[in-house]
Parts: sequence; C-alpha cells; structure tokens
Amino acid sequence: MKKYRSYPLDRIAITVMLVLTVLIGGIIVGGDHTVPFVRDFSWQKKSVGIEDTAFILSFNRTMDWPSVEQHLQLTPELPGKLSWSGRRLAYTLTEPIPYGTEFQVQLDQVEEARRGVQSQPKVMQPFTGSFRSRDLAYIYLGVNGEESGRLILKNLTQDKKTVLTPPELVVMEFQSYPYGDRILFTATERASADNFNPQLYTVTTGLQASPPGLDNGPVKAAGQIEVLLDNRQYQILKFNLAADGSRIVLQRAPKAGGGLGEVSLWQLLEGGSLQKLENVQGGDFLIAPDSQSLVIAQGQGLAILPLDGSASDEPLDFLPKFGMVLSFAKDGSAATMLKFNPDFTRSLFLVTNQGQQTELLKTSGSVLNTAFGPQKQQLYCLLTEVSTGETYMETPYLAVVDLATQTETRLLDLPNQRNVSMTLAPDGSALIFDQAIEADADAENVVQTNQGSTVTTSNLWLLPLQPGQKLQPQSIGSGLNPLWLP
Repeated sequence: MKKYRSYPLDRIAITVMLVLTVLIGGIIVGGDHTVPFVRDFSWQKKSVGIEDTAFILSFNRTMDWPSVEQHLQLTPELPGKLSWSGRRLAYTLTEPIPYGTEFQVQLDQVEEARRGVQSQPKVMQPFTGSFRSRDLAYIYLGVNGEESGRLILKNLTQDKKTVLTPPELVVMEFQSYPYGDRILFTATERASADNFNPQLYTVTTGLQASPPGLDNGPVKAAGQIEVLLDNRQYQILKFNLAADGSRIVLQRAPKAGGGLGEVSLWQLLEGGSLQKLENVQGGDFLIAPDSQSLVIAQGQGLAILPLDGSASDEPLDFLPKFGMVLSFAKDGSAATMLKFNPDFTRSLFLVTNQGQQTELLKTSGSVLNTAFGPQKQQLYCLLTEVSTGETYMETPYLAVVDLATQTETRLLDLPNQRNVSMTLAPDGSALIFDQAIEADADAENVVQTNQGSTVTTSNLWLLPLQPGQKLQPQSIGSGLNPLWLP
C-alpha cells in the first residue's frame, strides 16, 4: 500500500478548516452576538438645502420601527414623518428646513425586530449623526466707493461680507448656480463701461456645496474668476442659467454689420460646447425648471421649445393667452404668467403643469416680480399701484397671495421708489428689497438698475416673514439687485 505523505501546507489548511468549523458551529449554537447599529446616514456631515426633503437611516438588520419613531431625536426640532422598508428608515420633512442651522440626530434604547417567540431582541448601538443647512446668504451689486459695480456676498449666518469681483470689472447681470458655490455674471471693463460690451464670467463664492449624493470636492476659495464666453464677435444681450446649472441660453447679436434683426439665441452647455438655436426667435425667455426646455415670448403668446431637439422640432406647447412668464415653482409644477388685457390692465395667472389656469389678481399697474414660497402655498409679489391724480405715477408695494384662496394681502408700501427689486429667502424666512436713488442726468456713476437708470446709491432692506410677528423692515446697508443664494 502506498503511504500518504503529509505536507506542511496541507496540515495548515486542515487546521484552518477545523477552526472555522468550530467557530461556525459556535455561532449556530449560541446565536448571533452582534448588536444592531446604523450602517449609513445619508445626510452625515452634509450641507443640505430646501430641495433636500428626506434623509435615510440604513441599519444592519430590521428594527422595531414604532420604537425607532418614539426614540428618534432631532436637535433642534425639525418636523417630519417616518416611513420604513426592510432595513431602511426615511424621515421626510413636512416644513422647510431653516437655513444657517446645525442639526444633530440621535437614536438609542431601540431594539431590533423580534425574530420569534423565544428570541430575545437586542438593543441597538447608540447612534449620533450631524448635518447642517446651508448658510443664509445673498449677493448684490455694490453702489458706493470702491464697491461700485462689484459683486458682493453677504453671509448672514457668519456675519461676513466678501467682495467677489475685481475692481476693473463692472457687473451687469448675475445668477446663482444651484448650490450657491458659483455665480454666473456678465461684466464690462470699467475703463470702457460706457460701451455695452460685456463678457460672460463665473466667480466662486467660497460657500460649501456638499449636497447629499454629490461629492463636489474641497471648497474653492471665494473670488476665483473664469471667462466662459468672450465678446470678440458677438455682443451678449441677455442670458439665463438652467436650474441644474447644465446649460446657459444667451441672446447675442453679431458685431460686424449686425443689427437688431440679427439677434439670435445660443446655448452654452456645461463644459464649453456653444450651439446656435436654429429657427428660434422671440422676446423674453426663461429656461423651464426641467432644464430641458425654453419658455419664450413669440407673437401673441408663449412658446415652450425643446432645447435638446433639432431645428425642425415643433414647440412642446403654445400658450396664446399670455405675454410673459415671471417665475416657476422649483419643482416645475406651476408658473406665474402675465396676460395683457385689451383694457390696458394686466392679469396675473397661476398656470400648472396639468394645464390649469387660475387668475390670481388684476391690476392697472405693473407686476414686476413674483416668487413662490417654499411650500407653494403663498406667492410673494412686487406690484405697482397707479395714482388717481392728474400725474401718472406708479407706486410699488409688496403683497402675498394665498394660492388656495387667491386672496391678496398687502405687506408693505414702498413710496417714492420707482426702481425696486425683491428676492425671497430659500427657506421663506425673509424678503430683501432695494431702494435705488437715481442719479442726475450728468452723473458719472456706472451702476444701473434693471430698468437702465443710473443710480447714485441704493439702500437694502430685510423684511422678516416670521408668522405672528409684525412686519418691520430692517436696513442692511447699501446695494442693488439683491439675490438670495439657494
């Protein structure tokens, strides 16, 4: 008989298998001794905004969910409702998250789900997580001294002011990217500010942009400028940034032998691809919240055009009743549109994505701006009222419309102010509006309002919108065209 020869490697392998067998048998006989714990918290160390409506806690096993609901603590309190599936629990906010706030999530003294009549549920390992909402901040155009014509960031959470653009540029228009980490703007050289010939730029704000599900890398320092589009061949007349930041639609006119009849629309895609929108003509335009379509005034109505289609594509829709779109709800479910009536009045309509059209108000004055509240229950409006005297005069005022009842409530009169703009905080906590003081006809100031009037200076006012509190505007310095960051 052939004698079996034992090798050292064989002996090691057999020993390992025996040890593993004993361990597995011990687990089977003695049960699972690991305790329940939270595997993942979707908002851990994240900076969240108004578009973030729910966080998820993932566990290593199914938990006693009613007990979780009883013991889950958020500090400070953040109203919401719980739902669960398998080993995951979702906490959905029922109110807008207040900006500029640090939150802590705690969970302990909770048992796993009972596996059988004889089993003894184990108590979970205590969990503590944290997240924060974005800083409450806004940008505006400086009007005085060395700040004149420069883009300025005011961080209310940190009580910090930062001048973003260099002194040699005079900023004209600006919009924020979706997470407030960059600003898109047009500007001209200060030395040639009398000639309208802007270029398109971006500048970093220095604000943290780490929304759930995205890794934007380290925070970039404020004030880093990048030229997106020059003015060598075309004059940039107007632009609009998509809600997701993926594209910019621009209105441009050629410099050589150009005229108003040659004005055309272009789109600049993220990454630098510039495309002309063939056979697209019209007036005022806005990119829809889906970032894939364009709402533009054409003839006697508003056309909705695809931005990813070909030149032969038909409009997605046409709304002959309306002459202008003013604003969109963030989720794209509704828009405010303006109808110009034959009797020279104007009607403000709420138009839903289901095609429902509701007249909210009718005025002989103007509707300058509208903004949806974060829960789409209120619409904040900047309106004007026409005087009844011999001299025609429009006096601006702020109002809010209850969208359920179509009831208008006047918030604040703005007498002696012809050029006004307003902006609503993303969490709905406050409005900011400006009070521009026009310059004399021969003034050399380069700063202008949205209506094209040169200004000497402009005051900024904060109007808190806390329920149950008296509306009392607060002076917050000088500036023009304020814009809350998202």
